Amino acid sequence: MKLEIYADVLCPWCYIGKRRLTAALANLADHDSVEIAWRSYELAPEEGRIPGPTAAEAMAGWWGEQAPARIARIRSLGAAEGLELNLHLTRPVNTFDAHRLCKLAADHGRADQMMELLLHAYHTEGINVADPQLLQRLGGEAGLNTDEVRAVLAGDDYADQVRADRRRAAELGVTGVPSLVIDGRPPVSGVQPVADLHRLLERGPTGSRDVPATPDRVG
Repeated sequence: MKLEIYADVLCPWCYIGKRRLTAALANLADHDSVEIAWRSYELAPEEGRIPGPTAAEAMAGWWGEQAPARIARIRSLGAAEGLELNLHLTRPVNTFDAHRLCKLAADHGRADQMMELLLHAYHTEGINVADPQLLQRLGGEAGLNTDEVRAVLAGDDYADQVRADRRRAAELGVTGVPSLVIDGRPPVSGVQPVADLHRLLERGPTGSRDVPATPDRVG
């Protein structure tokens, strides 16, 4: 089975979904046979490298009086998965280089570790994941050669792969994150309960699009 995970570092639901998917895969009888590919899906490609307003401030603009309750819900669901989602610290930035770094990590079999570090750095620590120096540090923590990370970030390696992921997402009908594509079939939500994800992986997708790709706007 090939499992493609469309995600973006900016999305707290992606962090929640990653935890749930890990639990679902752990309970899968043949989990070692699952080929996992992290796919790039930029939520805010227009953002720059310099952080602006926090995610919580942006959400207040989207949701008005509903914002505190919806932010509390995201934080609560994250806490249930052992995550500290600090929306008052996270500041959306351009994630193109972060996605390129994940592509480098994938070539070394470290994509999952790289995505975990990026999500934690952004959502828990409030780190600027567009800062090349911080990306170099995170790449080293993921076990990548720091000189190679520096060279990739200084050039345009993997840029075509990131753009290709976005084109493939459009072809498959992915419109939000986290989205799962199993063996090239129609995308489904990647933030379902663990039991539902487990059943989905056991039997394969039905092609239904009844479950939305993402429960809230987060990018």
